[in-house]
Amino acid sequence: MLEPFQPTPVIRKVGDVFSLDRDRPHSVGKVRSFYGNFGMMVRAYTYIRELGPAGLKQVTDMAVLNANYLAARLADTYKLAFNGRVMHEAVFTDRDLEATTGVKTLDIAKRLLDYGYHSPTVYFPLVVKGALMIEPTETESKETLDDFVEAMIQIRKEAEENPELVKTAPHLTRLRRLDEARAARKPRLRWYAPGTEPVAAQAD
Repeated sequence: MLEPFQPTPVIRKVGDVFSLDRDRPHSVGKVRSFYGNFGMMVRAYTYIRELGPAGLKQVTDMAVLNANYLAARLADTYKLAFNGRVMHEAVFTDRDLEATTGVKTLDIAKRLLDYGYHSPTVYFPLVVKGALMIEPTETESKETLDDFVEAMIQIRKEAEENPELVKTAPHLTRLRRLDEARAARKPRLRWYAPGTEPVAAQAD
């Protein structure tokens, strides 16, 4: 029985009351931060309580339906990473697109900004070359999904007819394409008003 060795604290329920049990002499102790992002937990808990069991099943079904709808609508335009039905997300690969046009997943993500969409998850899962993971969840209507699909189809057409347009996107945002690799390696975690930035920060 491994229960005596569980990390502390352990949640106990006595009647309708929950409590934290820290009196566990054989426990391995606290292995990481216990509470996590409390605000997110409250949101998730509220969402679950608000929906109830029947509502949770319904939104799950809708999330799966939306993902499969997107996969079916875009399968002739972008190559799916996996064949068959998907669960709550559809994963595409840029393998064929890059080979024929030079346009990559990141280019598609940046061009989507010009169409008013924040890009889906890119380059994940790592086992898929040039992954584009679209996860519409249960919150999108058929109309919004169709609008997104049309944007994706148009971007594919642009990639074939004018690849430089896509490779240099975004064009309609206040800032153009940023150096994300440099930002990851040399993050600036503080904002300075124009003209007040330290010399040391300007040098890099």
